[in-house]
Amino acid sequence: MNKIYQAVADCRKTFVEMSYTFTQDINEIEEAVQELMLYFMQMNPEVLKSIFEKDGKKGLIRYGAVVLRRSYTSVRSPFYYKYKKYYTNLDAQASSITYDITETGEMSNEKHLYNIPNPEEYQQWQKLELIDKALEDIYWYDASVFRLYYYEGNTLTGLAKKTGISRNSLFTTIDKVRDQLKELLDE
Repeated sequence: MNKIYQAVADCRKTFVEMSYTFTQDINEIEEAVQELMLYFMQMNPEVLKSIFEKDGKKGLIRYGAVVLRRSYTSVRSPFYYKYKKYYTNLDAQASSITYDITETGEMSNEKHLYNIPNPEEYQQWQKLELIDKALEDIYWYDASVFRLYYYEGNTLTGLAKKTGISRNSLFTTIDKVRDQLKELLDE
């Protein structure tokens, strides 16, 4: 498997070049390619092995191109949830701000986190932090399944295939965690 992972790592430059068809932002490209590398590391080793044995590096590049395209275009991709959604909303809020007084007393219209006027708008982030803290008090297996389902955007069927745990068992666990979170957060 080390040979296959090394081949994936060797394809990184190609994946970066492919990303320029979707965006010119180098930070966004780096994030998407990093998510792709993580995807390769977490995917079923047998599937990865069969792709490599069948087509070698070309197969890895073709498979990676599909995953990369999905990362940029799908709102259900982990890249969208971890990077694109957050920074898109942050930029939209920051661009609505026209001026800010800097420490030196000068007026500035640059985008900064400091320029965001209403911290109350971020109650949803505070709520997510409360959920994260509450998950620490829940049994590790249940919390892990919950995170895989909600934080990484997996479907029950996809998660069942990845983990080898039955779909019904996953549903029961997730439902139980939801109830525990409601109880812990008094909702």
